[in-house]
Amino acid sequence: RHEVELVWGGGLLPSTPGRDASGILAAAADGELAALVVGGVDVDDLPDPAAARAAMDRVGFVVSLEVRRSSVTEHADVVLPVAPAVEKAGTYVDWEGRRRPFAATLYATGALTDGRVLHALADEMDVDLALPSVEAARSEIERLGTTSRTRAHDPREAAPAGPPVGPGRAVLATWRQLLDLGSLQAGEPYLAGTRREPVAIVSPATAAELGVVDGAKLTVRTAAGAVTLPARLAPMPDRVVWLPANSPGSTVRATLGVGAGAVVEISGGAA
Repeated sequence: RHEVELVWGGGLLPSTPGRDASGILAAAADGELAALVVGGVDVDDLPDPAAARAAMDRVGFVVSLEVRRSSVTEHADVVLPVAPAVEKAGTYVDWEGRRRPFAATLYATGALTDGRVLHALADEMDVDLALPSVEAARSEIERLGTTSRTRAHDPREAAPAGPPVGPGRAVLATWRQLLDLGSLQAGEPYLAGTRREPVAIVSPATAAELGVVDGAKLTVRTAAGAVTLPARLAPMPDRVVWLPANSPGSTVRATLGVGAGAVVEISGGAA
């Protein structure tokens, strides 16, 4: 915080913690926020898709920044099409925090970048972001640098015990496959034809407990809904079930209303 204030000037940073995505949507649903700006978000990727849709219906004004029609479009009062990656310069940050800058491939298309759009919105609200270009943003990041504080020690806390699960229940494990129902893969049936088959993976002991054999139907259920997929047996912890997060027949957030770590019901056969 101190290092940011050295660059931006003291008193510019708020003293109270900000909201995370769930907090922003909860505030919108409660009427605390008058408007939302949504950029490149698929509603079904959010922790509670149903609550997110309700929040966007409840809030007074929604601005959507997108490169194509999305799950936010139907809720938006204004849709601002922004430049895709090939039409703008920018920087990706990898999981180690390393910056990977890239240059525009296509020029003079007339498409505005996300940064230019946000800068224009800030101007209308009498806020000077002072970041009119990618070059200005990169310069600002370089001025901020990296922290000079001593790195914290490695965590010494023991891993907590998992939630108790009895017969017919399991802890949900899930993540997205590289090729799935992602928005940018829409309209590519031949690419989609190469994706992995959606399956539910459990340990042999868990499958035996359910009376399920490899390839048989396995259903994962919550109060919100159910997902049924062919079972696959693999070496993994007992009473854990893995599902693809956003594949055909397995849209975990939208269907089950939960994410990784939740306790779910599992059974053999179709829902």
